[in-house]
Amino acid sequence: MFRQMKEDIDAVMERDPAVRSRLEVILFYPSFKAIRAYRRARWWYSRRFYLTARCISQNAARKTGIEIHPGATIGRKLFIDHGSGVVIGETAVIGDNCTLYQGVTLGGTGKDVGKRHPTLGNNVMVGSGAKVLGPFRVGDNAKIAANAVVLQEIPPNSTAVGIPARIAMRDGVKIEVDLDQINIPDPVRKEIDALRDELWQLRELLEVKQNERAN
Repeated sequence: MFRQMKEDIDAVMERDPAVRSRLEVILFYPSFKAIRAYRRARWWYSRRFYLTARCISQNAARKTGIEIHPGATIGRKLFIDHGSGVVIGETAVIGDNCTLYQGVTLGGTGKDVGKRHPTLGNNVMVGSGAKVLGPFRVGDNAKIAANAVVLQEIPPNSTAVGIPARIAMRDGVKIEVDLDQINIPDPVRKEIDALRDELWQLRELLEVKQNERAN
């Protein structure tokens, strides 16, 4: 427990240039408090005391604005900078030395069962407002730009930008990406259009079946 606490404090000291002392982290940093509460909740969750675990996690969410489900798996030295609005889902997995900024969501799409949330490798950075949605992997040392919406796997050592996110850099080599800031594709609208097309196909099939019965 004390080793973990020291590592959680070290993560803030190493990555936040504004911090002045360890006591400041312990007393005033909501991200540190949220992570400590998660680790307590996770202890109860792993022993099947689910209600107790949820009570701890939801109480921490009300106090810090950071919601971490106790079922999530978080590695060493996670740093959540500022933190307000961060949401980490039940089946999310976060590797070692990762950094999340405010407004980040590691969530699901609502279409998956079982493993519903993303897996982040080691040394991953997720920028403010980014949404990583679905049961795929973000590789080691990857970076996700602010406000990006990630809906598919990101390779290691890559930088992802945009909505939906595309790879802009990999292994230090820039990749040309057509980022049209006016006509930004809408993944939700795309899903709706696909469902509408499927509905029309089902209607046509139903009409054919009805005509066959009538004849």
